[in-house]
Amino acid sequence: MVRRFEAAGFRAWPAETVAYDGAWVIRLTRGHPAKRLNSVNPLDPGDATDVAGRIERAAARFAEAGRPLTFRLSPLAGPHLTAFFDQRGWSRLSESVVMRARLADAPLDEAMSQIPFRDMARFVEAASALNGVDAAERAGLLGIVERIEPETGLFALQRSGRPIATAICVHDGDLAGLFEIATDALERGRGHGRRIVMSALKWARSRGAREGWLQVEADNVAAIGLYEQLGFSEIYRYHYRRPPGA
Repeated sequence: MVRRFEAAGFRAWPAETVAYDGAWVIRLTRGHPAKRLNSVNPLDPGDATDVAGRIERAAARFAEAGRPLTFRLSPLAGPHLTAFFDQRGWSRLSESVVMRARLADAPLDEAMSQIPFRDMARFVEAASALNGVDAAERAGLLGIVERIEPETGLFALQRSGRPIATAICVHDGDLAGLFEIATDALERGRGHGRRIVMSALKWARSRGAREGWLQVEADNVAAIGLYEQLGFSEIYRYHYRRPPGA
């Protein structure tokens, strides 16, 4: 199950370059600093050979790309890597929760039907404004969206031409992944997040998706509460590790 959603996540939010060292997937993206796009992702708990040497090789790749060496540890990483990092004082940061919901059980019939945006650049401008993304990173976000291969719906709620909520829904077979969910800080608590998530999932269900899924930071209590109301439940967690001083 974890492998399935990890693979879906890689397809839905593609890095600029991908390399492999055994069962470690090394994702790097010069145009965007997100840790998901710039991390080593171990995918086999049994792959524990020459850890120190492989970390050194990965560090060289990250240095060349101008990114801090970062490992993203899902349950597929296994306990040996956690012990290795703990013994050497690596920092632990940014725990996230992966959640899913059966779309047959979600209250989607009441959702507003919405046609996705066609203009990627315009959508990225709106999403960047809500997420506080500076101009230097907007081109990188546009590049990510352009690289997504599965069918993708770009959703935005606007008022008087001003964006108040955005979401990206990636329809990949029977899965619908949600990304870049954001609401204007002055508009929170008014149901906009719920509205746009339900519209995106309704669109994906009409295309054949059966399950919705998303990733949310573990300390975002308000967002987790909203997703639970919509039928989402936790399936696993992941976090990041960096060497001392990174």
